[in-house]
Amino acid sequence: MPSVKQIFDTVESWAPLSLQMGFDNSGFLLGHGERQVTRCLLALDITLPVIREAEELGAELIVSHHPLIFDPLRSLTEEGPGRKAMELAEKGIAAVCMHTNLDIAPGGVNDVLLRLLGAEPEEALDPEGCGRVGTLPEPVPLEDFLARCKERLQTRGLRYVAGGRAVRRLAVMGGAGGDALSCAVEKGCDTYVTSDVKYHVFLEAAEKGVNLIDADHFCTENPVIPDLARRLREVYPQVDFRVSQVHGQTVSFY
Repeated sequence: MPSVKQIFDTVESWAPLSLQMGFDNSGFLLGHGERQVTRCLLALDITLPVIREAEELGAELIVSHHPLIFDPLRSLTEEGPGRKAMELAEKGIAAVCMHTNLDIAPGGVNDVLLRLLGAEPEEALDPEGCGRVGTLPEPVPLEDFLARCKERLQTRGLRYVAGGRAVRRLAVMGGAGGDALSCAVEKGCDTYVTSDVKYHVFLEAAEKGVNLIDADHFCTENPVIPDLARRLREVYPQVDFRVSQVHGQTVSFY
C-alpha cells in the first residue's frame, strides 16, 4: 500500500506547490507521512461531518481542495479554530490540501470546469494563470447554456446577467472570480462563469454586454474532486478512494 507521503507526492506532481498564490497554505498539512493508506476520502473542504465520514470509512487520509489551516494556530482545543486539526490528529487521519495550485495547474479545477461546460482549454484567464478560456464548438443560446450549467454543476440555482449574446467564447474561474471580469472582456469572451460575484460586477457585465453567471463557489470547484479521485485510482488501484457523500452546496434558495 502507498504511504500518505507517496500520495501527496503524486498529487503534488500534478499541482506543484510552487504554483500556489502567496496567501495560500496548500500542502501536506497534518499526519504521519509514512503511514500506509488503504482508504482515502476526497472532499472540497475538511468539515466536521467530513471528518466523521472519514472515520466511519476507516480512511487514513483526507485529500481536500481548501486548506485545513490558514491562519497561524495559537491553540488546539475542542472549542477553538484548531478543533478540526485536533480531531484529525486524535483519529490518526492525515490531511493533504491542494488549493490555488490545483486551480492553476493543467488538469486542475478550471480545466475540469471548462470541459464540463463544453469547451477545451485554450489559455489562462488572468496573468496568475487562474481561470481558463475556451470556445464552444457551436454557439449556444444563453437560456440553454444556463440549463446546462445548472444540470452539470448540480447547483440549486444561478445568479446571472444576460449580455444579449449567445454563448461561444467562454471564460471560467472556479470559486470567487468576480474580479477577473475585465480579463474575460479583454480576451473577447461573451460569457463568464464563476461565483461569489458582487453587485457592482453584475452592473459592469451588463454595461459591457457580457453574460455573467454566478454558479456557486462549491459547485464551480467541486467537479475537480471526483476527477482527482479517478486519477488517483488509476495510479493506486489497490487503494479505496471515495468522494465525500456528506459535503455539498452550502447555499439554498427560497
